[in-house]
Amino acid sequence: MAKKDKYKFDSKIHIFRATKRMSQQELADLVGVSRQTIIQLERNRYNPSMLLAYSIAKVFNVAIEDLFDFEEGN
Repeated sequence: MAKKDKYKFDSKIHIFRATKRMSQQELADLVGVSRQTIIQLERNRYNPSMLLAYSIAKVFNVAIEDLFDFEEGN
């Protein structure tokens, strides 16, 4: 039986990126990951490390909580 995650998150990175007219590659370069990682983050298919989440938040000058909506899973 598959384990259900206790928490879910919804990424808003694409919104902040679009507001700054920044490409996925530009963001990836700024935080030291591949463009594929940014794509997966924006599709909610990748759970970022705290350091990566912090790095992205610093790029946009926002709190981590502004980048992700967290909710309790079932």
